[in-house]
Amino acid sequence: MSAPDAASSDPRLLVAAAARGERRALARLVSVFEDSRTDAAARRREALAALDERGAAPRALCVGFTGTPGAGKSSLLGVVAKALVERDPTLSVAVVAVDPASVLSGGALLGDRTRVTFPAGERRLYFRSQSSERALGGLGRTTFHVCRVLERLFDVLFVETVGIGQSEIEVREFADRVYLVLQPLAGDQVQFMKAGIMEIPDAFVVNKCDEERAARRSLHALRASLSFARPGDDDRLPIFSTSAATGLGVDALVEDIARSRTSIAPRGLTAAARAHFERWVATGYGELGLRYLAGVPALEDVDAAELSFDREFRRWVCEPPPTELHR
Repeated sequence: MSAPDAASSDPRLLVAAAARGERRALARLVSVFEDSRTDAAARRREALAALDERGAAPRALCVGFTGTPGAGKSSLLGVVAKALVERDPTLSVAVVAVDPASVLSGGALLGDRTRVTFPAGERRLYFRSQSSERALGGLGRTTFHVCRVLERLFDVLFVETVGIGQSEIEVREFADRVYLVLQPLAGDQVQFMKAGIMEIPDAFVVNKCDEERAARRSLHALRASLSFARPGDDDRLPIFSTSAATGLGVDALVEDIARSRTSIAPRGLTAAARAHFERWVATGYGELGLRYLAGVPALEDVDAAELSFDREFRRWVCEPPPTELHR
């Protein structure tokens, strides 16, 4: 077995190479944490043990970027990440960007890769794009696992949600600080006051403010709505006006993130582990139930008119589950 092949199959060798900043090894290591096969769990444990042996404890400040499609999250994130390492040469930054998956094929166009460009050979910056795999909540099925390894290797870890609307709240479980990125004319005061995504950010960013007139209108609407949407919080919630195209306001946003590194103690993903486990149980047992139904021949012969939801609900929920589910 050649050295590269050995490294690709040995998590400890991957960890050693990734810790030295080798991008190919880091990509392979992240792939181990994206692997959904059963035997991948053992490789993840081995990789985490190797990181522990090297003293690579969770250290990254996790920053969430969420918002609607078209707000310019990826472009802004690329500019912010580069500005952070230019500001502090000792800093290393990783970005995990989640792209939407097709409801038909399950595949995803990883378009965020085209929005975020880092200088070739720059080991302080790392970008990883992944599919949401049709999971709800704004994150992918493997985002938690990928962040478990990256939070040990980088100083700042950005997580960009898929960008689907007002239900992207799972990033709150991951992030130490969350920014909601909006675009001019993204909504009026009623839209801003809707519950859900407006309740989770620690700060707001109105991007694309090179469109000055539209940006001013959105800023006024956002400020006016916060006293209703976040009563008691509106005075302490900063709002940043930025433009990834011109660099407007980027320095102020970068300063806020840098200040958060000194004022917020990274909590790591320990707090997110339980929420992720509950989500995995709910999803896993639901898929198991569907696989069970697919294997029941009699179900195909049942006429739709004869199928009683209430009867089946009592059978599955109120009575002991079929023993086949526990095999």
